[in-house]
Amino acid sequence: MLFQEWLGRLSLKNLFLFDSLGAMLSVMLLGLVLPRFEALLGMPPSVLFILSSVAFAFGIYSLLGYLGVFGWRGVYLKAIAISNLLYCCATLVLMVVFYEQLSLLGIMYFIGEILLIGSLAMVEIRVARRFGG
Repeated sequence: MLFQEWLGRLSLKNLFLFDSLGAMLSVMLLGLVLPRFEALLGMPPSVLFILSSVAFAFGIYSLLGYLGVFGWRGVYLKAIAISNLLYCCATLVLMVVFYEQLSLLGIMYFIGEILLIGSLAMVEIRVARRFGG
């Protein structure tokens, strides 16, 4: 019941802001911090930069959603939620491709990222449905 109450208080605007801030955190981690620790993680910097670029695009989209550029319709939140789920799938595929190179720390980081972003996407989809998405 507590989850339903919490979910009922979420707005499209707040989720867009949360999504944007999370994407920008990913940009900083994937684009600036993690490439310096390739030996600890095992993921090539070129792959991290691609993931960072995608996160940057998602962050801009979510920021525009927060600012109301699209209007307040659930379909736009659902679009970023589906994009986030596709990002999770792409990250999983990259983990499989680079599995031999990944360290335990790298595996833990990317699994954590997938769980966090995937969970956010599921909440976004539920909220988007309330607003016609």
